[in-house]
Amino acid sequence: MSGSYINVPKLKFFNNLNITTMSYLRFDKTLMTNLEETLPREVLRTNRSGAYHCTTIVDCNTRKYHGLLVVPIPELDDENHVLLSSLDATVIQHGAEFNLGLHKYQGDNFSPRGHKYIREYECEKVPTTLYRVGGVILKKETLFEHYENRILIRYTLVDAHSATTLRFRPFLAFRSVRQYTHENPTASREYSAVDNGIKTCMYAGYPDLFMQFSKKNNFVFQPDWYRGMEYPKEQERGYDFNEDLYVPGYFEMEIKKGESIVFAAGTQEVKTKGLQKTFEEEMDERTPRDNFKHCLINAAHQFTNRSEGEAYILAGYPWFKCRARDMFISLPGLTLAIDEKAKFEEMMTTASKAIRNFINDEPDNLKVYEMEHPDVLLWAVWCIQQYAKMISKEECREKYGAILAEIMEYLRFENHPNLFLHGNGLLYTNGHDRAVTWMNSTANGRPVTPRTGYVVEINALWYNALCFVADILGECELTVALKDIADKAGVSFIDTFLNEHGYLLDYVDGHMMDWSVRPNMIFAAAFDYSPLNTRQKKGIVDICSKELLTPKGLRSLSPKSGGYNPNYVGPQHQRDYAYHQGTAWPWLAGFYFEAYLKIYKMSALGFIERHLIGFEDEMTSHCIGSIPELFDGNPPFKGRGAVSFAMNVAEILRTLNLLSKYNY
Repeated sequence: MSGSYINVPKLKFFNNLNITTMSYLRFDKTLMTNLEETLPREVLRTNRSGAYHCTTIVDCNTRKYHGLLVVPIPELDDENHVLLSSLDATVIQHGAEFNLGLHKYQGDNFSPRGHKYIREYECEKVPTTLYRVGGVILKKETLFEHYENRILIRYTLVDAHSATTLRFRPFLAFRSVRQYTHENPTASREYSAVDNGIKTCMYAGYPDLFMQFSKKNNFVFQPDWYRGMEYPKEQERGYDFNEDLYVPGYFEMEIKKGESIVFAAGTQEVKTKGLQKTFEEEMDERTPRDNFKHCLINAAHQFTNRSEGEAYILAGYPWFKCRARDMFISLPGLTLAIDEKAKFEEMMTTASKAIRNFINDEPDNLKVYEMEHPDVLLWAVWCIQQYAKMISKEECREKYGAILAEIMEYLRFENHPNLFLHGNGLLYTNGHDRAVTWMNSTANGRPVTPRTGYVVEINALWYNALCFVADILGECELTVALKDIADKAGVSFIDTFLNEHGYLLDYVDGHMMDWSVRPNMIFAAAFDYSPLNTRQKKGIVDICSKELLTPKGLRSLSPKSGGYNPNYVGPQHQRDYAYHQGTAWPWLAGFYFEAYLKIYKMSALGFIERHLIGFEDEMTSHCIGSIPELFDGNPPFKGRGAVSFAMNVAEILRTLNLLSKYNY
């Protein structure tokens, strides 16, 4: 791995999960001036209310989703919108101008190439860039105000030998993250002066953008369009990749050695006198990302989204919303595993409303999507089960006993539109026409992986739910009914899924049996309640180890199975066919590690520890301090998809929590 960063010794690292190092997320000049190394590395900051800032570590936007200030605008639609794309800073000394910005234009032309002035970049607390221009050393620190649609950037003149002026040029987009803006006569050029800055709005329906400084400055109105900016990540993905950005003019002010100036961009005006204090207070609240676990905790907090009094988990950045399945799988790792019980309960309050609205077929204005998928309610039960394990059965029964009973009654009486309880105790689902599981890629309106009938993880989840809810509720009429179904389902599960080679079929629909070696069988070995005996679980773990395990998670399909396609590259249709056909998914590793621990106990610790190193390496790659959505299934196992993915972060945190239970 390129870059100047220090890793702690791995074996000691996991023995003491709170150990700190001096420079865990730091890159030196050598790496920062090499665009091949820096452009694939992205940085993400959020306000925990849906807004975010995302770009590369050299501040060159490479995606249409990148921007300095990206906010939800519910009055317009359900999408995020890029208001402020970037802010170029220019250092002026003795009449000479040094522009620190960086943009890509046609023909692989980068301008103004401000990255060549970077001497160091680190983001242990907040993204911090150190520039050197002649005798000038300028430090830039960026953070998002929690729960406010406002980005703050602090510029500090660390050193200078003569009078220095700073000039700031804002690049405005005012567009959805899924669209582009181009030069047009409709865009408004109007602006108004506000306290130490201006406000402007390019199009009707958008909020005003306030750009203000902690110091008095001179704004020069010099409207212009910067044409033909390119986003290579979109080009790689087969999309349009060109846009124009509007620059209304520039701000200019003098700065003295040792002085700090704070820039604020947001949808509400701020009192500039308090900007310095606000920046310091926000800085103090940040968790230092000085080791692997702290990076993941920091990433976990970024998935939180509070909106209109409700709390959600966003499935990933920069484009995913709150998906029900992702939320239930992620919630224990993102909250309980890091001792944030109250946050779990807050999220479950919203989730419970969404569940009941779905079960009762009532109108739902909550922003929890895809509740109708057949495995979602079963994942909700698993999620609550983790609360019982990590907090207490008594509290679980008190808080969630009622909703557990409602879910199980709903399912056993076959009220779900796509789950049917057969006489053998198993659940049947129709997945011919639409993708119904987490393997949900589609092409030409049809599922790429049409999993239908008796689906292995749905029935593993079902058996686990039957036993857990029966246990948690105690003796009652429902418990008797659930135990009776569990007895039938346990026998039928073995008869239906276990084959003569010692692993589980992926799905069975009549005489159609899918013999593909896929990771979905691992859940039956990992769950606390399973129809499998220890020998059968070991067989599943062993074949997953041999055919599916990579340093970045479990492959979605074995290389020995037909249709193996491990590289998630190219245009959308090409990627759709690879999405679950051999790519590696980190979140699956969490369940694999859990199953491995159940089988091998203390002897598993060293093995799991070594595999976690593969994820620690990601802290300085792709999205700094987080884990991307998926990886290619073959070496070098390159990260792909969403730059920060909730289920992946959650399951590695849950794994660290499981490891912490052992005295080693």
